[in-house]
Amino acid sequence: MNAEAGSLAGLFASSFLSSTLLPGNSEIVLAAVLASLPHLFWPAIAVATIGNAAGGMTSYALGRLIPAEGGRKLAPRAVALAQRFGIPMLLLSWVPVIGDALCVASGWLRQDWRLATLAIAAGKLARYVVVAEGVAWATGA
Repeated sequence: MNAEAGSLAGLFASSFLSSTLLPGNSEIVLAAVLASLPHLFWPAIAVATIGNAAGGMTSYALGRLIPAEGGRKLAPRAVALAQRFGIPMLLLSWVPVIGDALCVASGWLRQDWRLATLAIAAGKLARYVVVAEGVAWATGA
């Protein structure tokens, strides 16, 4: 495996884990990849987005496994937000802590998984584009 493939694989793993209930900071990994390999701008954004969206959908799937009576007790604020604003609330799934809970709540509420995937991916893509543009600006790439 060459350095570029290894960097992207590490970015995928970091992005996936960062989007589950496990701690992580994929923005730092994305910044490091782009600082050392600026020509991978769009591939790195794509890999980070796919990994992070997959992690978000893993949280969504875990939410579907929660019994009907357990969801409100697990994350009452996230459930209330997801009920009030629906799928568009998942555009904020990138926000630390609450984003994971929103994905779980969306799964528990049995919201449409296809629309949930699109909203999760769109929010995460937007965040990674902003981070990547910041790195490109800071490094002059």
